[in-house]
Amino acid sequence: QVQLVESGGGLVQAGGSLRLSCAASGRTVSRYRLGWFRQAPGKERELVATIDWSGSSTYYANSVKGRFTISTDNAKNTVYLQMNSLKPEDTAVYYCVAKSVGGSYDGWGQGTQVTVSS
Repeated sequence: QVQLVESGGGLVQAGGSLRLSCAASGRTVSRYRLGWFRQAPGKERELVATIDWSGSSTYYANSVKGRFTISTDNAKNTVYLQMNSLKPEDTAVYYCVAKSVGGSYDGWGQGTQVTVSS
């Protein structure tokens, strides 16, 4: 199992930036690909970005490409989501997730609120 603790959400004006952090722990953490989901009120959950621990393989949703960057700090077992040029439609609760090799999401963070005002 893997445990995930997020931080870094908050309120920002449109065009601003925020960085989310996700600290991962557990004996098998290196076996997982980490990423971020988000869910806005009344909307379906959306996979935003994922990364492997080498940093060589990343995925981004079309809605965030060119604005968000996912990265890792292996020494700290931490994954970051740098969010630039934020838009009101980025407002959501962001969840850090751990994806197994088999494709299941075996770990979820508690969620952190990101609110972008217009």
